[in-house]
Amino acid sequence: MSETVAQGNLKRVDLVLAWHMHQPDYRDHATGEFRLPWTYLHAMKDYSDMAWHLEQHPGVRAVVNFTPVLLEQLDDYRDQLASGLLRDPLLQLLAREGPPFTDEERAFVLARCTNAGHERMFSPLTAYAGLRDIFEWMKARGAVTARYLSDQYLFDLLTWYHLAWLGETVRRSSETATRLMSLGAGFTADDRRSLVSLIRELVGGIVARYRKLAEQGRIEISTTPACHPLAPLLLNLRSAREANAEIRLPASREYPGGRERVTAQLEAALRVHREHFGQAAGGAWPAEGAISPAFVALLGSAGCRWTASAEAVLVASLRAGGQPVAPSSFHRIYRVGDTAGPAIFFRDDRLSDLIGFEYPKWNSQDAASNFIAALEAVAASAEGESPVVSVILDGENCWEHYDYNGYYFLEELYRRLESHPAIRTTTFAARLAEAETRIAPLNRVAAGSWSHGNFADWIGSPDKNRAWDLLCAAKQSYDLVMASGRPDAVARREAARQLAACEGSDWFWWLGRAVDSDTESFDALFRTHLSNLYRFLSLPVPAVLAEPIRGAAPVARPARQAA
Repeated sequence: MSETVAQGNLKRVDLVLAWHMHQPDYRDHATGEFRLPWTYLHAMKDYSDMAWHLEQHPGVRAVVNFTPVLLEQLDDYRDQLASGLLRDPLLQLLAREGPPFTDEERAFVLARCTNAGHERMFSPLTAYAGLRDIFEWMKARGAVTARYLSDQYLFDLLTWYHLAWLGETVRRSSETATRLMSLGAGFTADDRRSLVSLIRELVGGIVARYRKLAEQGRIEISTTPACHPLAPLLLNLRSAREANAEIRLPASREYPGGRERVTAQLEAALRVHREHFGQAAGGAWPAEGAISPAFVALLGSAGCRWTASAEAVLVASLRAGGQPVAPSSFHRIYRVGDTAGPAIFFRDDRLSDLIGFEYPKWNSQDAASNFIAALEAVAASAEGESPVVSVILDGENCWEHYDYNGYYFLEELYRRLESHPAIRTTTFAARLAEAETRIAPLNRVAAGSWSHGNFADWIGSPDKNRAWDLLCAAKQSYDLVMASGRPDAVARREAARQLAACEGSDWFWWLGRAVDSDTESFDALFRTHLSNLYRFLSLPVPAVLAEPIRGAAPVARPARQAA
């Protein structure tokens, strides 16, 4: 029911801040090597900082969503760092104490550590900027930089690159970080060992910090199907046309055995979540906020009490079910008809995107004030039960666009939320558990995602469709080999693990975009995952997987697929 706050006439608004933590599988499953370093770099920076802000503000409640594929990679890095047997090339070079760098290693360090992106992170660090300036000066003059730069230069560049990726809260609290940043140059093997030890402490402590916050009742931890698959498309590729009738579908038209695969990914997620956090996940944020009628039903069958999607999907669902779209339609909790399925929360797209994309350009105090004012406006216009505003976004990718990794924005926002008389931070599970909570009926669920309410970021372009056809062909081969009974138990387990990685949404997101190092890296890693799947099945790797997907010839449609 409607509530009036004692101070003034402000009505209460319930805010659920949900931070989604995810990295796709960067491992080459055949060698164990990490092909990209983003999991441990984000652990040093974002997962550490986000935990610290929550630890410092006991009055703030939030949801933190960890994908199982991220948790398993954090475990892998924890074990590597504990043993000293590093399988990430960048970490190996940071910890290097042996012979001089090879030409290949030199080129790798320069390519990775002088990346032109992340300027808000790097530009305040003058010593690091100076190292990059030397590289750019030489490159502009056509010098063979990899040979003219000393090993000490490369060690300094590696050290500063990792110092740049430390969280702002880590820099302010770690003696090691302070000492190394003050030293500035000429880093020794002992200096780098101390930095690796700090990285080991940060990465190894991530899960325990969030688990403690959950055990204290200060956050809810939720999950996502294990390797972040776009579940509605695995279940039915044609669901893309429900969200966008004109979209072009892949030649395959259907992902073989999609229901069994989504079920397996969901079951794995619930198992991994319990292993890491000691309790069952109450709900699931779907990969990309993507839902469909079939997927919502599967979530309910798996015991998920809630799920969430985007505001644009709510609008499409209301219209598809013949229900009015009115101001009172938003900031409510829904459930499909009178089923026992999960409650569905819908993301406030505007407020979520303000944090993700707009506020990095603002002064931190102004951004926090604007956010609070927007919540007060929601409360002022609400009728009946206190509105539930769901703000859901990545908890890792936007902060590098803020000054100081969002330190001042988050501190100001959390401080104001903690003391605001009318805004109550809560979690999805806590809000559902309240006796007075009303759940509105939703006649129909429309298929869609957080991005424009459709699936165009993952299917429909020639490159994305080509990737789907490659995946569908690999899955057909997987089914035939598994049905034959040939693989032994180890091979079957490795193949199933590799298939799950191939089903992640991230590969499709990057394909079809402007060509840059990220696009090329994700294209190559997707093809590595598919190639390894064939190897685990003891099948020859198709020649098409040796070539980039971008601009390649269409994949022939498997003969047994329906048109």
